[in-house]
Amino acid sequence: MIRDITLGQYYPVDSVLHRLDPRVKLFGTMIFLIALFIGDSVPGYILSTAFLLGVILLSKVPFKFMVRGLKTVVLLLLVSVGFNIFLTEGDVVFKIWIFKATRQGIILALFMGLRLIYLMIGSSVMTLTTTPNALTDGLEKGLGFLKVIKVPVHEIAMMMSIALRFIPVLIEETDKIMKAQMARGADFEKGNLIQKAKAMIPLLVPLFISAFRRATDLAMAMEARCYHGGAGRTKMKPLIYKKADYIAYCVLFIYLFAAIALGILF
Repeated sequence: MIRDITLGQYYPVDSVLHRLDPRVKLFGTMIFLIALFIGDSVPGYILSTAFLLGVILLSKVPFKFMVRGLKTVVLLLLVSVGFNIFLTEGDVVFKIWIFKATRQGIILALFMGLRLIYLMIGSSVMTLTTTPNALTDGLEKGLGFLKVIKVPVHEIAMMMSIALRFIPVLIEETDKIMKAQMARGADFEKGNLIQKAKAMIPLLVPLFISAFRRATDLAMAMEARCYHGGAGRTKMKPLIYKKADYIAYCVLFIYLFAAIALGILF
C-alpha cells in the first residue's frame, strides 16, 4: 500500500509533457480542476475523459503506474459514493434495511466518484512529469505578481517543493520500518479496525522521529549555507517559454471554453 502512493513522485522519461514549462503544467492542472466542476454533466465528463486520456498518452507514463495511486483513496472514494447514494432524496431504486438508494443519488455518486478519480490522476500527472525543482521554479515564477502585496512567494514555493521531495523519501522510510517491525513479529493486516490502528503505533512513532530528524538536518544545512530566501537569487536554468508552451496554452483555453459551453448547455 505504501508503494502505491504516486503523488509527489517523478517519473523520468522523454515526452512532450515532460519538456513543457512547469508554469504551463501548473496552469493546465488548475484548468482541468475548474473544468471538472464546471462541466458537471455527461458531455462534460466525456470531454474531461478525452482530455485526460490525451494528456496521459502524451506523458508516456504507464497508465498502470498512475492507477496504482488510486488505491490510497479507495476508502475516501467508498465513503463519498456511499453517502451520495443513500443520503440523496429522490426515486428509490432499492432499499437496504433503513437505507434507501435513489436514482438521483446513484447518478450523483457516479459523478462524484469520477471527479475524485480524475482529480487524483490529474494531480499525479503534473508531479510525475515535473521535477520538484522545476515545480518550485514554476510556482515561484507564476505567482511572482503576488510579491507586490508582500506575499512570500519564494518561501511558499520552497515549502511545497520540500514537501513533495520528501514524499518518496518518507515512503521508502516507512517501507523499511514496516519490514523491520514485521521481522520482529508485528502484524499490520489481521484484526479489526481498532486493532489495525493500534498496530500502526510502532510504525508511526519511529517514522515521526525520522521525519523530524530529516527536517532538522535540512534546516541546519540551509542555515550553514547562509540560505536567506529568494531575494537576489538567480536561476541556473531560467524558465523561458517555447513554441510548444504557447500551443499548450491555446489547447488549454479551447478546453476550458468547451467545458464552459457544455456546462451552460447541459
